[in-house]
Amino acid sequence: MHLNPEDRDLITGGVTVIKEPPGRDAPAQQDPQVIATVSEMLRTIEQQGMDAVLRYARDLDGFTGTDVAIDLTAAEAEFAELPESLRAALDTGAERTRRFAAMQREHLVDFSAEVTPGVVCGQKYVPVGNVGCYLPAGRFPLLASAFMTVGVARAAGVPNIVSCTPPSRGGRAHPAVLYAARAAGAEKVYALGGVQALAAMAFGLLDGVPADMIVGAGNAFVAEAKRQLYGKVGIDVLAGPSEVAVLADDTASAEMVAADLLAQAEHGPTSPAALVTTSERLAKETLDEVDRQLAGLATRDIAGNAWRDYGSVYLAEDRETACQIMDILAPEHLEVLADDLDWWLGRLTNYGSLFLGDWSTVAYADKGMSGTNHVLPTARGARYTAGLSVLGFLKQLTYQRASREATRAQAEPVVTISDFEQMPAHRDSAQLRLDLIAQQN
Repeated sequence: MHLNPEDRDLITGGVTVIKEPPGRDAPAQQDPQVIATVSEMLRTIEQQGMDAVLRYARDLDGFTGTDVAIDLTAAEAEFAELPESLRAALDTGAERTRRFAAMQREHLVDFSAEVTPGVVCGQKYVPVGNVGCYLPAGRFPLLASAFMTVGVARAAGVPNIVSCTPPSRGGRAHPAVLYAARAAGAEKVYALGGVQALAAMAFGLLDGVPADMIVGAGNAFVAEAKRQLYGKVGIDVLAGPSEVAVLADDTASAEMVAADLLAQAEHGPTSPAALVTTSERLAKETLDEVDRQLAGLATRDIAGNAWRDYGSVYLAEDRETACQIMDILAPEHLEVLADDLDWWLGRLTNYGSLFLGDWSTVAYADKGMSGTNHVLPTARGARYTAGLSVLGFLKQLTYQRASREATRAQAEPVVTISDFEQMPAHRDSAQLRLDLIAQQN
C-alpha cells in the first residue's frame, strides 16, 4: 500500500517519502500455483461430492471422523472451559454487531411512487435465500468473524445460513470459534476448512441446499476459491492481506500511531501499514517508536516483517494533499488522529471503514466492539466498493405497474427508439398496446 509513480502525477501538493517498501509491490493477489490447486480441488469436489470433501479434510486438516456436522448443544462442556471473561466479551461483540446491522436494516426502506402519471415504480429489499459463512481459525482464530457474517446475515433476514470452520485441534473445531458462532446465531456448523469448505457450501453438499452467496475471510486458497466460484454463487469481497493507514497531524502521539500500525501488521507478514502525516516530527518519531514497540512484541516476527517489507510513511505539505494521498491508497482501515475530525470526515472518500480520533482504533472493530463490519475491501478496492453489511445480504429489487392511461406516454417513445435501433420485436411489443387502445376507443 504505497504510491506508484503514476499515482504521484495525481497529487497536486508536495509529498516527501519517509519510508516505502524496499522494491516490493503489493502482495500478490493471484499465485499461479494457488489458482491451479484450487481449480483442481473444485473440479474434483464437484464431480465426487462428499467423498472428495472428506478426503481433503483428512489430508489437509487432520479431520478423523466421518460426520463433519457439529452439534453446538454438545459443545457446552467445551464452552464452559473457556474463560468467563472471553465468553462475556464474545457475547458483547455479537450483540453490538447485530444491533448496528439492525440499525442499518431499519434505514433501508421499501417504497413505491408515481414516476409519471399512471406509472408506479418501487423497490423492495428481499434477503438472499441461502448463505454460506466461512469462519477462519488459522494462525489466529479471528473470533469476531462470526459476528460479521452469521450475525449480520441473521439481521438481514436470511432464512438459511450454513457455517464452516476448520478442524484445528486434533480434528476438532476451535471451541472459541464455535462459541462466537453460537453467539452470532449460527445453527448449522460444520468442521471443514479451506477450499473444501467453500466448495461443499457452494455445491449444497452439507445440508442439501446450494449456497446463493459465500462470505468470510480466509487465506490465499480461500480467497481464490471465492474468486473461481463467483458467478455460481455471490461473494462478499475478494480480500487480500489486512491493511491499515493512519492520517495524522502534529497533535498525534507517535506512541499511539505506532501501536495502531502494528496492531494491523500483526495480522500477517504481508499486511501493509501506512502513515500519511503533515508533521515531519511525527513521521520521524513514529519510525523510532515502531522499532521500540516491536522489540517487546511477542508477534514481532510477523508484524516486524510486515512493517519492513510493506510499511510506508509519507509527509504531506498540507491536509488536502494528505487526503489526496489517502484517496489514492484507498485503505481497508483508515484512522484519523488529527484535529478538526468533521473536516476529515467530510473530505475523505476512499476507505473500507473510517476511525475518527484518538478514542477510536481499528482493533475495536476487529473484535466486534464498535458494531461495524470488518469484512472490507483491500488492494484499493475501496475506490469502487464498500465492505460487507446487512445490505450485502439483501437484494434491492425494483418493480413497476402501469395503467392503461399511461400507455401512450411510454409506448410511443419506445416505438421511436426501437425503430432507430432496428429492433422490431421491441417496437411490436409497445405498438401492440397502442393498437389495443385504438381498437377499444
